[in-house]
Formats: sequence, structure tokens, C-alpha cells
Amino acid sequence: MLNLFSAQIESLSIHRVGNKSRNENYFVSSEPYMADDELKSLLKEYFLKPFREKEESYYQFKHEADLEFHDLYQWIREAFNNPLELHAISKEITKYLFEQSKHQHIKSGEVYVVHFENMLVDNEKVDAIGIFKSELKHDFLQFDANQNNLQPRLEQGVHLNKLDKGALIFNKEKETGYKVLSVDSNKYDTKYWLEDFLGIDYFADENFYTKKYLKFCENFAKDVVRPAEDKQQELMFMNKAVNHFASNQDFEETKFLNEVLDNPELHPEFVNYKTEKAPKFNIEDLSSFPISNTAVSTARKKMKNVINLDTNVQIKMDFVNSETAEKFIEKGWDEDRQMYYYLVYFNKEEK
Repeated sequence: MLNLFSAQIESLSIHRVGNKSRNENYFVSSEPYMADDELKSLLKEYFLKPFREKEESYYQFKHEADLEFHDLYQWIREAFNNPLELHAISKEITKYLFEQSKHQHIKSGEVYVVHFENMLVDNEKVDAIGIFKSELKHDFLQFDANQNNLQPRLEQGVHLNKLDKGALIFNKEKETGYKVLSVDSNKYDTKYWLEDFLGIDYFADENFYTKKYLKFCENFAKDVVRPAEDKQQELMFMNKAVNHFASNQDFEETKFLNEVLDNPELHPEFVNYKTEKAPKFNIEDLSSFPISNTAVSTARKKMKNVINLDTNVQIKMDFVNSETAEKFIEKGWDEDRQMYYYLVYFNKEEK
């Protein structure tokens, strides 16, 4: 669980980074920026709003050899140990970002390195370091009084409603690479931000495993259950899967299959499908793990419950009372029309 409401900006450093492949340079400020309370409030919203609106998918710093060789991780650790040195460290971070800005499509922009306090992560109050980058410039008008007239003047600046790139590194799980969140509104250069600069990979916790396993189940329902049975059973399988996760604290694959997959002929299909697709979903050798209620709630909100028919008719399944979809809907085949049909039982029409 993440709560950014009480977060406070303790220090702010602002620099600029260009594109190295275009022979642009970087500019580092000599001192931290001393923002007043009004600007801090605006900047806090600008920096943190994308993280409040984004599903929590934590990352952690990773290095193929050891974290001691991960430059950004070492700077962040030093900054947490000595926040007064953050401005000097922010200069190194900016230079490092510049060194990664080699592709011609990478945009120049301002870099903000921020020290936050009073963030709540998993009900624990921690401080955090944010690294943000604004890239896109927007037109706006300024007006100058010239004798008896107002003269418009076109300028460009940063729109505070949309952050281009950002990362929040929480002072938590230090030994394994911290807990990190990232946002990137420009998907074409995600590798540059996530891999080349941040050097992060998914944080493998219960939230990660629950989300990935449910995503795997969603694909199994679409690729295997639906072709073998029908759309109704595809939706019913996913509803049972989510309900199973919601009613258990820990996941056990054998118990899951016995309770959720009604057709025993599909059990070996499930095993084969997992063997084939597991690497794609990062669930290799994953058959038991603690369940994240947050991930289950997110999956339930996204779950589809509508059968769309080619006759422009929709059937909406009620998954609050899931047994009704099984008891009162039947699928059949009409020989005369040579068409499938759904038979729906009811007592009266609701207003």
C-alpha cells in the first residue's frame, strides 16, 4: 500500500541534460533550488500525481554481477545515508543520465532530484528520493502592457499537468536494491529510462507474483478454455480464479486447479500451457506464494464480464452473485436456424 498524501519536499536540485548524440551538453546548478511553500505544493503534485494514478508495480535495482557495481544504486544509498550531500550526488546522477542519452530520439530536458520525507509504504513511514525529467515543452501566452494595449508574447515552458519521466526510490529493502516505482509517458524510449539509466527489474514480492499469475490465468482462459468450451466458461473460469485468490491468504497451485478448473480434461492443458508460457509471465517454478489483496482487487476491477455476440446482443454476467451465471444461463444449438443461442431463466424483469 502506498500513501503519498503527507509527503514533503525537503530538498530540490534542478539541472538540464541534452542529447549526447546531437552534441548537446548538460548543465548542472551550483546550488539546490530553494522553493517557497506555494511552488513546493505545485511541484509535489507535478512529481507525485502520476504515481498515485498508476498501479503499484515495484521495481528494484539489479546488476548482473553485484549491486556494488551499480552506479545509481550506490549514489542513492549514499544520499539516504547523508541527505545533505544530495545536491552533489544529483550532479553525478545528471551526468550519468547524459551518458545514457545517446539515441537520436531521446529528448533533452530538465532533471529534478528531490528528497522527500513522510511517505507511507506498506504502512511504514519512509523517506524517498525522486528523479524526474521534463521533456516536452508547451506553448503559452504572456501579456505585456504597452501604453494603452496588451501585447501577447508567445513562450514555451513545462506543463505541470503531465510528468514525462519519473522514478521514486523508497528507503526500504536496501540490501536487495530498494523498492522503486517508475513512470514514463513516452513509451518509445522506455529501454533508455528503465534499463540504461535506472537499471531496474521487477521487485518479486507477493504483489508481483499475484498480478503475474492472474495475468497468466487470463491468457489461459482466452487461449485454452474459450476454444475448448465457450466465452461463458472463459469468463466463469476467470471469476472463479479471482474469487479463489480473494478467499485465500496463500496460493497453492494444486488446490487452485481442483477448485477452479471444473473440466478435468483441461488440467494437463493447464500444465502444458504453463510450461510453454511461464517465462513470458515470470512465473517459472512458481506454484505457491503469499497472495496480495491489492493485486486481487486490481484484477477484479479489470475483469471482463460481458459476452458480446455477433447479433449485436450483449449478455452481462453478474459476478457479485457468480452462481447465477451458472444456474440461469444455458448455451445451445438451434438446428433450424443453424445458430447458437443462450437461454436465460428469470422470474421477473427488474426496473
